[in-house]
Amino acid sequence: MNVTYPSALSMPPMGAVCWTEMVSHRSYLVRFAQRKLHDPVLAEDLVHDVFEAVMSGCAAFSGRSALRTWLTGILKNKLVDLIRDRARYHEMDAEGEDAVQVECDAARPEELAEHRERLAQTLARIEGLPQGLRDVMQWRVLHDEDTEVVCERLAISQDSLFVRLHRARKQLLC
Repeated sequence: MNVTYPSALSMPPMGAVCWTEMVSHRSYLVRFAQRKLHDPVLAEDLVHDVFEAVMSGCAAFSGRSALRTWLTGILKNKLVDLIRDRARYHEMDAEGEDAVQVECDAARPEELAEHRERLAQTLARIEGLPQGLRDVMQWRVLHDEDTEVVCERLAISQDSLFVRLHRARKQLLC
């Protein structure tokens, strides 16, 4: 594929780089891109994007490296951007087994209804526990009170609290 570029007379010099000097590295840049992409048309497009970035002033050559090295660096950045974009769009465009399933982390309405029903049943079962076990479950588990506070409120030891919690949970599971 032959690409014609404007003559050096029609293009102003870009910093310390003139158009003809930059275009002289075109074949190297295209080969570099082809080795990475295995697609000659896409390689040409990326090299064109490199030249466009330089011409539009998005990139300016400061002379701290060789011109070819600087242009190759810009090309590498363009390659990375292209690969990231392709990966993002490929995931969304895939069909069948390759398709990415996008799900909301929030519970679905039927799950919420099921959770509410189970919670209501559990609270009713806690209310049905004997007084000593019910109080322990309500203060320690439902109200999330500290162990010391619950023990002081119910005038029981920590060992007694843990035994009562164990018994209450065991009764709820049966």
